[in-house]
Amino acid sequence: MNEVAEALLARVRAARAGLAAAVSAGDAYEVAVAEDELDDAVRLARRHGLDVEAAGVDEG
Repeated sequence: MNEVAEALLARVRAARAGLAAAVSAGDAYEVAVAEDELDDAVRLARRHGLDVEAAGVDEG
């Protein structure tokens, strides 16, 4: 896997962690922001031909 693909998958993982933290904190605004970041990260990864589910980085 190249560096770009690894960086995109790392972004998806970080976005998922951020969403989990926001949900745990019960912060509705942060949840909305984190959901948007996750959607964007997954969309970008898929645009570059990455299957986030097959890579073990599912979206939800």
